[in-house]
Amino acid sequence: MNQPAFQAENPYGSFGSVAANATDDARATFIRKTFVHLGMAIYTFAALEWILLTVVPEATIQKFIATVFSGFGYLLFFAAFFGVSMLADAWARSSTSRGMQYLGLMLYVTAEAIFFLPLLYFAQKSAVDFGLPGGADLISAAGLITLVMFGGLTGIVFVTGKDFSFLRTWLFFGGIAAFGLILCGIFFQLSLGVWFSVAMIGLASGYILYDMSNVLHHYRTDQYVAASLALFASVALMFWYVLRLLMALSSRR
Repeated sequence: MNQPAFQAENPYGSFGSVAANATDDARATFIRKTFVHLGMAIYTFAALEWILLTVVPEATIQKFIATVFSGFGYLLFFAAFFGVSMLADAWARSSTSRGMQYLGLMLYVTAEAIFFLPLLYFAQKSAVDFGLPGGADLISAAGLITLVMFGGLTGIVFVTGKDFSFLRTWLFFGGIAAFGLILCGIFFQLSLGVWFSVAMIGLASGYILYDMSNVLHHYRTDQYVAASLALFASVALMFWYVLRLLMALSSRR
């Protein structure tokens, strides 16, 4: 989100300027807080997934997945996730309550954990049902690949200092096209295949460049919760399609 390059009143008792115009200390503190909150979000997501996959009875998970994939269940599931995501983002950008910002971040992380449950369950079951490499190994590999790619893309933004906000239009239309293909896959029961996952990893890479450059150039220094949510959303998108790609490639062995 583009922010005007002027100082705006901070409801917490001081003034928060756009990071690009802030002092070196204020900018460094903002970036540090953003990454700390991103790390907390990733850790919470992993903990929630561990609880869902190990504590919740398998029969309950299977019933949930069967409900999601029955009829238009997945479409409704996707729409509900989208609605919750919009609400969480609005809360995370709250200018009146820090508590509301944290509630938005936690709501989004929880929604992502539930949304990921079917994919991670299938990844774990793949070893038993199809004789593929261990599901836990696929998940770990996808997580490592995602973090390495995120680190590389973050490095590009920090080293070049480039403002990638020009990607906004391309990412918007890319997202619309991807959403249309996903809907076609749901309605016509089509498998989008390996190349769709590759394209979506590319799209997620664009989102990471865009969101990270926004952290440096457009977020205010008091918006580290909203910034961490945006980065987490892009990392989650990349992780989803990296894992899908690994599962697809493994099934071909």
